[in-house]
Amino acid sequence: MSGVKQHNITKPVIKKGQPDDSFKIQPLPAPSGNYPYHLNFPESGAYPAKTFAFNLVGDTGGLKSPKFQQQIAEELGKQTADSLYPSQFLYHLGDVVYHYGEREQYEKQFFTPYASFPGPIYAIAGNHDADVNPLNPVPYKSLDAFNSVFCDARPGDHYFSENVKRKNQHQPNVYWTLNTEMASIIGLYSNVPKYGYISAKQQDWFIKELIRAGEMQNEKAIIVCVHHAPYTADTNHGSSIAMIELLDDSFAKAGVIPDIVFSGHVHNYQRFSKTYSDGKIVPFIVAGSGGFDELHVLATDDDPGFTSDDPHFEKVRLENYSLYQHGFLKVILEKAADEFFLTCQYYTMIHEDDKDLPATLYDSITLDLKRNKESSPSVLSNHA
Repeated sequence: MSGVKQHNITKPVIKKGQPDDSFKIQPLPAPSGNYPYHLNFPESGAYPAKTFAFNLVGDTGGLKSPKFQQQIAEELGKQTADSLYPSQFLYHLGDVVYHYGEREQYEKQFFTPYASFPGPIYAIAGNHDADVNPLNPVPYKSLDAFNSVFCDARPGDHYFSENVKRKNQHQPNVYWTLNTEMASIIGLYSNVPKYGYISAKQQDWFIKELIRAGEMQNEKAIIVCVHHAPYTADTNHGSSIAMIELLDDSFAKAGVIPDIVFSGHVHNYQRFSKTYSDGKIVPFIVAGSGGFDELHVLATDDDPGFTSDDPHFEKVRLENYSLYQHGFLKVILEKAADEFFLTCQYYTMIHEDDKDLPATLYDSITLDLKRNKESSPSVLSNHA
């Protein structure tokens, strides 16, 4: 079944009658590092000096069909051995485990599938990673397990994993910036509610990070990651007005617009483009198809529960999507003389009972970062 253009909708949607679930907001754990919460990627020199590549994936957890997340993990491992653009690390867009962020779930949903992944894994937390199971016999706080795995001040062994070589990561906070040679990757933490929540304190940090990144924009791409998708046309969630307003307000106050925004939360792939008042076109990409068994479909333009008639969706367009395959992203940054390009590729997996087929390139788009505009995207639809 094809994932391309089966729906006539071309805009994001908002779910009508959204309930107020702000009571789900959880307090944040204390930072494990120092303000302004930066982590410098240890440049290994294993890639050509003028190229840099890494993968992103979201919503990998789940127990019903572990084969899906295992296939994704194996394909991501192969990306690190790419002869032309070897991936230097994996960036997780949240929902590492389901349905609550319990330490008991990390063994099967994260450590085992990614046991053979050779590179570093960084992450922002999703709503399921942060939620607390009130029925757990051992009381715990929001993000206790996530913090142990990804935000430990001193990397070492995980006390709740068995026979796992992967050490815990030393991210300085649950919202933080990963500095690489060619990109500033700003990761936001959007808490537990269905449409996300970011405090004024975190937004103030975010604005300062945008300003700092903007000072290096000619040399480094500005990438923003947040779990809750600002724009989506799916029927399980719908767009997050809270995230749209938070991002737009922050961009305006900083006077800096990022080059690309990545999210998870919605279990499919969607690529939107938003044109800002200065003419800059920013892709907003949803990639929450990393392994959870349930994939989400899109609304139709006559769906009574959703609407695209909202001023937040002006100059926002749905460019491509994939609904029925799991998949992951690859970002490639390339410099040459006065040129600077960011290419974002989306790979899909085709599931067959009798054999494991390799990942297939489904969608690709290239941004000309020097010219501050989007080039003509290359869209591939060669899957069954």
